[in-house]
Amino acid sequence: MPILSVRHRTVYRYRRPVAFGEHRIMFRPRDSYDQRLIEATLDVTPEPASLRWMFDVFGNCVAVTTFDTRAETLTFACGITLEHTPEHAPVFPLAPHATHYPFGYGAEDMPDLARSIERQWPDPHHDIDAWARSFLPVQGRIPTQDLLAAMTRSVRANFTYLARSEKGVQDPLTTLRSKVGSCRDFAVLMMEGVRALGMAARFVSGYLYNPRNDRARHVGGGSTHAWLQVYLPGAGWVEFDPTNGIVGNRDLIRVAVARNPAQAVPLHGSFFGLASDDLGMRVEVDVIALPADATTSRTAQGPPPDAAR
Repeated sequence: MPILSVRHRTVYRYRRPVAFGEHRIMFRPRDSYDQRLIEATLDVTPEPASLRWMFDVFGNCVAVTTFDTRAETLTFACGITLEHTPEHAPVFPLAPHATHYPFGYGAEDMPDLARSIERQWPDPHHDIDAWARSFLPVQGRIPTQDLLAAMTRSVRANFTYLARSEKGVQDPLTTLRSKVGSCRDFAVLMMEGVRALGMAARFVSGYLYNPRNDRARHVGGGSTHAWLQVYLPGAGWVEFDPTNGIVGNRDLIRVAVARNPAQAVPLHGSFFGLASDDLGMRVEVDVIALPADATTSRTAQGPPPDAAR
């Protein structure tokens, strides 16, 4: 169970001092059985007039800040230490009826899963449908884990990762046709593919651990990362990272989950000024492993992490 340290710093720069509106910050990981939060700090410069914590509709921990001063820079710096329990060779204990695809969800789960099964993007010519069904056998059923693993690893093998600074997510049809995208683009494409097969999927925002002595292991480090979860009866919400072909939670630090990526933006806010005053932003994320005994006396700061996984 490695101890991981995350340092996340976002800096906004402006041509002249500007005023700031409310900002919503989702940097704090979700405390759960596979990642135990040991310490979490948040420093904001200039000092906000108020800072309060809340849980959103998905149980994500959100800090909300307001400001009463002007400045040329606005900085959010978060420090996180957590104990992470990786699934190196995940074998999910699926319910008997869900071990092979197709399967159905129980009547008691459907009211809560229905919105996560709904398609969120147009697919007028059923291109995403066809892509998702290309992983199915011509006849018979396929083990559910094999199906999802094949889809995950196919994106890693056949698509090209390209970091994008633009806000928002690329249309999944564009991602499918160009075979180029960022981690959030690949996550949305696979979400739509999974939903096309009738399974519930949701978007995950968080951090990626990429060991310094093995930088070729993953792509998408140095900033926030995105992947998805699929709900599998008997196993619950299971992680899939199509950017890196990861099945399970290995090297993935979960911060926020949502039905739609717009609901899991790590940092969102506004400023009062001209559009030309905005000189851009810089995001720096560093995730390293610490010695197991380095944090035994530390405690988490902020509200109690009551939300479920």
